Amino acid sequence: MYSGNEAAASRIQDNPLVTRQDLVLALEQLTAPLRPLYSPGGARLKTGKTGAGYPAAVAEMEGFSRVLWGLVPLLMGGGNSGLWDLVLDGIRHGTDPSHAEYWGEAGDYDQRLVEMAVFGFALAAIPERIWTPLAPEEQEHLYRWLDQINLHPCYDCNWLFFNVLVNAGFRRLGLPYDAEQLENNLRRMDDFYLGDGWYSDGIDGHSDYYVPFAIHYYGLLYAKLMEREDPERSHLFKERARLFAAGFIAWFAPDGSALPYGRSLAYRFAQSAFWSAYAYAGVEGFPAGVIKGLVLRNLRWWFGQPIFDEDGVLTIGYAYPNLVMAENYNAPGSPYWALKTFLPLAFGGEHPFWKEAELPLPDIPAITVQQPAHLVIVREPGSGHVAAFNSGHLHSNEHTHTSAKYEKFVYSTGFGFSVPRAEWGLAQGAYDSMLALSEGGDNLYRVRRRNLESEIMDNVLRAVWRPWADVEVRSWIVAGLPWHIRIHRIGTGRALDAAEGGFALGRETEPDQLAGMAGAAVTTAWGTSGIKGLLGYVKAELVRPNANTNLLRPRTVLPTLTASLAPGIHWLASAVYGYPSNAAKCRLSEQAAGILKQSPEHNLHVAFGEQTVTVLTNTGREIVIRLA
Repeated sequence: MYSGNEAAASRIQDNPLVTRQDLVLALEQLTAPLRPLYSPGGARLKTGKTGAGYPAAVAEMEGFSRVLWGLVPLLMGGGNSGLWDLVLDGIRHGTDPSHAEYWGEAGDYDQRLVEMAVFGFALAAIPERIWTPLAPEEQEHLYRWLDQINLHPCYDCNWLFFNVLVNAGFRRLGLPYDAEQLENNLRRMDDFYLGDGWYSDGIDGHSDYYVPFAIHYYGLLYAKLMEREDPERSHLFKERARLFAAGFIAWFAPDGSALPYGRSLAYRFAQSAFWSAYAYAGVEGFPAGVIKGLVLRNLRWWFGQPIFDEDGVLTIGYAYPNLVMAENYNAPGSPYWALKTFLPLAFGGEHPFWKEAELPLPDIPAITVQQPAHLVIVREPGSGHVAAFNSGHLHSNEHTHTSAKYEKFVYSTGFGFSVPRAEWGLAQGAYDSMLALSEGGDNLYRVRRRNLESEIMDNVLRAVWRPWADVEVRSWIVAGLPWHIRIHRIGTGRALDAAEGGFALGRETEPDQLAGMAGAAVTTAWGTSGIKGLLGYVKAELVRPNANTNLLRPRTVLPTLTASLAPGIHWLASAVYGYPSNAAKCRLSEQAAGILKQSPEHNLHVAFGEQTVTVLTNTGREIVIRLA
């Protein structure tokens, strides 16, 4: 007998996710545990007790709305849900100003504006299920509540699409809508376009998962729903999605996992929502079987992780429940945005998405340069490992753990990345794939937050950053797998302690390890991680970061190089090794020791001279770095 989490997780993990009916069942498995968590009037959904940056009543309205991202496609495809009558009652009561569960008056930049988007989608896609069943007075309440989005500003980023979807829904129903604001918001999105299918999430914003699971996703909903009313823009959105898909596919590993990078990773399998919208809008490019494989493998990977609580409810976290990595706007119901990936339920069983055989990933280049995103994606065939090397950004923001989520040197499907637990020392800071610097002896470390310069030349990434006014760091990363090279020129007006972290490796028991003057390496059941000092470093150690800092594993070990720097000019260089694996192929101690004897030259071409470092890039370009 299973109980609680074991029963819920077992049901989902046992779902083969092959057919349309399997996906229908998966939606039921995800939503059935929510039924007892609705409020008496049905307008609020309380899935947990933790807080967010907005009141609990708004968070519970958010939980209510996010489930609709899965239910609406189900109804579009002719299905039904036992929750739908409860949802309709919730809409009746949540939009009624005289009811105790009224969702309230929205303000400027209000979270409720975010949650209105799915209602606009539903009004346009299934008016017979969400609009027609309401009495005239109830329809007026819903319209008036949603129309608040035309009275309040949204943040100048992907949020602008929330207004677009609501007004598109109004337009499809023949209701009064703000045509001027709809058009202005659509034009503003063009200002965020960077080329090659990429957007930034606002002017000078990052290019992360908000590009695929928000901007492109909403654009493709609009393209499909408004194809007749706005054919030119619908075509444009599809074409940009086609261009974007060619690069975004490189973010996915053969096992279905995708790169952990950026913020809002608590939305989990929303990672593959873009592919669902790609299929829904009928974008030409990859065959239906390839798109189907991307979506279903990603869902299978996620359903194999311990992401549910004891009652089968999605938790906040990434590969396990984890508030340390959460955003200030992650309320208990927030993770259900992941249901956006269930959009293929809008297709009947005869649609090519369901009729064609699932296909593996197509051939993807070993190295993909994605200039708009500041990334170089490297794939290692033997392990299925995918890593995104990052040149860094010229702008930053105030979101939680911005440095950890956007400024590490590399992000990995096999090792994830870590966020700091606190600011004191290397264990609390969890500085994997970073150069961390502290004023000599104070044990408070600073890392890269934004850059003065940032560029990519083939597989060589360069950045200039300044952690203090009198400290300038010039960094070069030579991207590759399983080895990559890092080189830093540090000009400092103060004494510093430096620490260079490799990949954080999951551990449960004490791992086989080796650490000394030349480098440090460690092997566990989850793979091997190591780092070798090539220039300037004097010591290597194995840091044990605080628990729950890494996104993939709650306990990790981190090979790290250290040095003490007097005021002046210093050069530091290291070779970093990472090979994730579910089972060691030889005795663990032999594997850990063996990599320190290896040279990275078998997959990289880097020569260190007395005064220069010469790099031969993946296209044969020669780059000379002068050690002066």
